[in-house]
Formats: sequence, structure tokens, C-alpha cells
Amino acid sequence: MLRIRGSARGWRRATALTFLACPAAVGAALMLASPVSAAADGSDTTTSTVADGADAAGLGVVGTIEIVKADGSKSPIAGVVISVVGAGEATTAEDGSFRIPVPAPGDYEVELDVATLPDGVGLKAPDRNPLATTVSQDGDKRVIFPLIEGDTVVTTESSVSARRFFQLTLEGLKLGLYLAMAAIGLSLIFGTTGLVNFAHAELVSFGALMTYFFNFYGLAGVIGFLAPLPGPFGDGVNFIFATILGMLSGGVLGWAMNRWVFRPARHSGVSLLAQMLMTIGGSILLRYVFVYLFTGKFRTYRDYSAQRASTFLGLELTQKDMVAMSVSVVVLLVVGWVLLRTRTGRAMRAVSDNKDLAEASGIDVERVISQVWIFGAALAALSGAFFGFEQVKWDLGFRILLLVFAAVTLGGLGTAFGALVGALIVGVAINLSTLVIDSELKNMVALLVLVVALMVRPQGILGRRERIG
Repeated sequence: MLRIRGSARGWRRATALTFLACPAAVGAALMLASPVSAAADGSDTTTSTVADGADAAGLGVVGTIEIVKADGSKSPIAGVVISVVGAGEATTAEDGSFRIPVPAPGDYEVELDVATLPDGVGLKAPDRNPLATTVSQDGDKRVIFPLIEGDTVVTTESSVSARRFFQLTLEGLKLGLYLAMAAIGLSLIFGTTGLVNFAHAELVSFGALMTYFFNFYGLAGVIGFLAPLPGPFGDGVNFIFATILGMLSGGVLGWAMNRWVFRPARHSGVSLLAQMLMTIGGSILLRYVFVYLFTGKFRTYRDYSAQRASTFLGLELTQKDMVAMSVSVVVLLVVGWVLLRTRTGRAMRAVSDNKDLAEASGIDVERVISQVWIFGAALAALSGAFFGFEQVKWDLGFRILLLVFAAVTLGGLGTAFGALVGALIVGVAINLSTLVIDSELKNMVALLVLVVALMVRPQGILGRRERIG
């Protein structure tokens, strides 16, 4: 009789590879990604109007207003008015720099007065003005307002150029890689348990929120319960280690959800439909726990929150996104290796193919399901940490839930590699759709992909046909 057992040694090795080796392997590269943080030159040529007591903490919002021309040269712009709600305003100096003191660490909105820009110059991303940012106790916070020659509204460009096509494709691949890590976990959980887990979105949010928490407050912040502590206890950890801690936290939450909610439900004979409704209720509960603890404000990481895009072969991408995409590729390769080459991975695939036969063959099914929940939740948390580069918010996962389900359905429910293929297709399709439709409607493409996939190939690209009835 075939006996497949995930040995303790194999389980420890797979866990270590997934949780530590992948992010740490490229951690040094992320340190070279030039985080833009504290460091203002305090130029005396900047004219500013500051609210009473705003400079008491010695903190401020700083930046440089400049335009990057078509030939790659940069030209600073003087006389542009920048304001921080509740703190004051400043006018850029001859070198384009500004500094606005703020009264204390916290969340602020920074707004650029578009009317003070020169003729023929506009914001590259007008929807990000005002810009939400977070000033920590460590020093000044740098913000960036990318400018472009031409009208302010540039996101509705109608002309289709080769450069724009490839730029959107690159951004679609980035979205697809981030989605893939969340989609693989959801697909594995469905494959081993048959459960459609709507609470998976909150695992994504949890990863971003915990990464933000550790980045600002570190391990000692747990004692202070989200409150900055005095002295060395109030310092956060580098984003690299914060991401690893966030990933580990996601794995722990996934284990707890299975151990204390869904495992008892399975043993009690609760139907899959009822369990699915439980995931919807759990999703709503977790979402409002997040908004209660972290509030509804947008947040940004302390490290790597503001970077200028680098240009390579005419395509723009920030260094943090380059490294995050590299990490995602490495993680997905390691996940594929674990599934194909380790006892734990083979046991997961066996349970996913046929749970009863796997159990009859000597596999500890409950142990495998627990491992799948841990792996899937950890991958979702890592995905959330990378999605948090744009903004960290309590409902981050809920806003991408449709995209994750579209990727899983397109690739094939229950197949990890199908989820990867589906996520890449969905990511690229969504971004390329902005060539012909408004960017505000691009997520609608995910729904169309979902509908077409169900009509044309219900089992998905890599799924298997099954007889029903």
C-alpha cells in the first residue's frame, strides 16, 4: 500500500524555505533600494507658513518639486505651494525643495496647489492629490508629486503607443505576481477541504497591517498594544524583517482559523455551504476588528514608502517594486518546488486530488490541511505586504477579492499552478484594458474574465473535467 507521510523533518524544511529563505534571499537587494525617509536639508530659501506649535516636535514633511523631461533631465520648479492639512503650507525654493513642520507624529494629507504650477506642467497622477502620508517619530517624511509636461489629466491618454503597451504589461505582471501569492493559498485550501474561503481577503489585509505594525513599532509594540512606547521599545524594525514577521503572523492566524473554527466544523459534520457562510461572517468580523484597531485612515510604511521610478528601456518601475517582483518570483518558484519535490507537497497534492484515497494510503489528512492553511495564509500575508506599498488600509484585501477569485477560477479551482497562470492573465488583462476603457472601470475586466471562463471552460485552464451526478 502506498504510504505518504509528511515527516517532521520535511515539514520543518518546507516551512523554513517558505517563511524565511525566500524573503531573506533578496533582503540585501531591498536594502539597496534607496528608501526615501528622514532627511530634510532645511533650506532657508523655502517660504513657509506654519501653524502655532507645529515645529515643536522637530518633524516635518519634505520634498522636491521637479519635472522629469522626455530626455531624462530634471528641472526643479520654484513657487509651487504645498500645504499640509492642520499644519501649514510652504512655497518651493529655487531648487524646488520645501519643508512643512508638523506638530507631532501621525497621519497627514499633503496637497499641491495645481494652480501654482507653470503652464504646460501637470500632475502625472492627479487622483493622488491630496496625498495621504504618515510622519513617524524618527524624522521628516519625504513625499513625491510626479509631474509631467502637458495637461494635468494624463491618465486618460487615448493614443496607443508601444511604450504605453509595454508599460501597462509590466504593471500587469506586477499585479499578477502579487495576486498569484494570494490566489495559490485560496486554491490550495479549496483543493484540500472543498471550502470557498471568503475570509482569505482578510488574510491579505492582515499581512499588510501587521507588516505596517512591526515596521513602526517592532516586537515590543505588541506590549504597548499599537501605542508607541518610549525609548528603544518604541522603535520599529526594518521593512524586510517586518515583512517576515507579518508573514509569520499570517501563518499563525491561518492555523488558528483552521484549528479553532473549521476543523471543529468538519468534525461536527457541518456542510460546506454552511462553512462558506461562516467564512463570510468571519470576513466581516475580522474586517471590523481591523478598522477598530487601525482606524479607517490610509497608512504608509515607514521604509520605502516614497521612491522615484527608475527608467529601463523606456519603462518605469520603482526599485521597491523591482525587488518585490523578484521576491514574488522566488517565492512562487520555491512553492512550486515544495509541491513537486517534497513529501509535504506531495501529500498536499494527494489530499487535493482525492482526500479519501489519500487517507486510506496512510496520509494524515488533518495535518496536511493544517499545513495548507498555514502556507496559504502566509502567502496571502506576503501578498498583502507588497500590495501595501501603495497604501495600507483595513479593507485592502476585500478590494482585491474579486481579482483573486477571478484568477483562481480562470486557472482552475484547487490547482496551485492554475492559480498562478490565472493571476498573471488577470493582472495583465486588467491593466491592458485601460488602453480602451477608463482606468476607473478596469476591475470590471476581472468580472468579465470570470464570466467567460465559467461559460467556455468551467474547470479552468489547468483544471480537470469532473462528472456531476
